[in-house]
Amino acid sequence: MSDQIINRVANSALQVIDLEELYQEGRRTLLSITAFLDDGIVLREQTFRQRLQSHDWNIYRDQFVALHCPDDVLVPQWATLLVVTHLQPMARYVVVGTAADLEQQLFTEQLALMDFTPYQDGLVMIKGCSNKPVPEQALGMLAAKLTPIVKKLSFGEACSSVPLYKKP
Repeated sequence: MSDQIINRVANSALQVIDLEELYQEGRRTLLSITAFLDDGIVLREQTFRQRLQSHDWNIYRDQFVALHCPDDVLVPQWATLLVVTHLQPMARYVVVGTAADLEQQLFTEQLALMDFTPYQDGLVMIKGCSNKPVPEQALGMLAAKLTPIVKKLSFGEACSSVPLYKKP
């Protein structure tokens, strides 16, 4: 009898996809449009434009920015677009929405670039634990892309995975 430990997972045909690997490193900033409004709720065009002109946009250099407008604040669509035109030259990426919308969009773009051919007819597991935020929407998108092509799909860790799909 041998005392050698054998890693059966490493020797198996199981392919593990870790969405954490698609996480784009960089500072995230949530910017509220209310910062440029009178009393945080009223848009007066001239004052709004002046505040945008005098704002230091360099502070967003190379950042991922979510431009947010709270539900209880009504601004015309052009106002949000105007803020985006100021952010875009500085920021690495701009999304109109929440911080969660930003993460979802970043993962959506990464998944669109992913080559799924290596998983054709494979035994695939979507890794469950991660140290970085992985939106549930990204997990759902990945499962939707894999289901038509894999032989088996599971979720979790090699030691305790949950079966999701098996080709009939």
